[in-house]
Amino acid sequence: MMNMLKRWFSREKMDDQEYKNAKAALLERVPIPVLWLFGKTGSGKSSIVRYLTGVDAVEIGSGFQPQTQFSSIYEFPDQSLPILKFLDTRGISEANYDPAEDIDEFEGIAHLMIVTVRVMDHSLEELITALKQIRKSSPSRKILLVFTSLHDAYPGEQHPESDPFGESTALLPEGLHENLKRSLELQLERFEGLFDRVIPIDFTPKQECFDEPNFGGERLKLAIIQSLPAAYRYHFLQMDEVVSPLTDLQRKRTMPTILGTSGLAATAAAVPVPWVDIPVVMGLQTHLIYRLARIHSQPIDGKTIAKITGALGGRIAVRAALRGALKFIPWVGMAANSAAAFAMTYATGMAWNWYFIEIDKGHVPNEAELRDVFQTELRQAADLWKTTREKD
Repeated sequence: MMNMLKRWFSREKMDDQEYKNAKAALLERVPIPVLWLFGKTGSGKSSIVRYLTGVDAVEIGSGFQPQTQFSSIYEFPDQSLPILKFLDTRGISEANYDPAEDIDEFEGIAHLMIVTVRVMDHSLEELITALKQIRKSSPSRKILLVFTSLHDAYPGEQHPESDPFGESTALLPEGLHENLKRSLELQLERFEGLFDRVIPIDFTPKQECFDEPNFGGERLKLAIIQSLPAAYRYHFLQMDEVVSPLTDLQRKRTMPTILGTSGLAATAAAVPVPWVDIPVVMGLQTHLIYRLARIHSQPIDGKTIAKITGALGGRIAVRAALRGALKFIPWVGMAANSAAAFAMTYATGMAWNWYFIEIDKGHVPNEAELRDVFQTELRQAADLWKTTREKD
């Protein structure tokens, strides 16, 4: 057993500084798109972020951090491994809003501006005044004028079955509801010279029962891709691929911890007294979870641990107790108990590691996903134990 532990602990390991250096080198080579969201409160900015990232609205709201007096930044999936950044300017309708500070702060970092306007909102003087200053400061930066809440123009009705904006390049295509057409005409006149493309969308909660809750979503995504500078456009398209090398770095850091703790659990389980090892193994597993949380810079508490451990299907203490009964059978019981403790601890560590990685990406795993990962890693642990024992 000690030989196995030495081999596991001697595997290639990456310390904190090495990890930081490698991560910085990766991110330096990766152009991170920065989207500047500009619009009044309630104009649909958070809905756009939610659509593009798949992150829950509550998490988005708590994820924005102050950047200037009136603006904040949301780094997706998090500050440590950002692959997409959103700047959100608030307070546009306030009398004391001056865009000068935001212009100075964002001049060199914002690659695309997304101006959100509720299509039936015609009280826009402050927003247009500020936008003129921003446009003048950087006329080459593309601006998408995104009209939201289209259904305000036809309350109680569904969106047109055939999307009038779908194939048409006209700003006012045929087939528009008369109220929507009149409002768009006025809005386009107001914003003349202040935009490069117009994107009509309507993102609604499921409870509002629209046949298409993300009306115009693909249109918006395509416009963003086409409007970003070439290097950032590729990055936006390949977000999953960009995350992969960063995920590999995290895995390289966590594997020695998972394997080492699993080996210690196996050693503890070899004690030839029934059930004595159970608190020790449980303690090692809990300690492992906290260590993984620190590596991923994720907050964790006992309540969350209990909830996810239950989701893993893992009545680990009960299973360990059943295995403990085998200790009454000399030698055979000890070996079986060690294998079980190793497998349970390894699968627990790998499942939690996967959970933290998914959280980093902005995805909160459900119980079914957690159970699948745990069961897969449990089988992997059994194979790993068997292979390692055969090499002794």
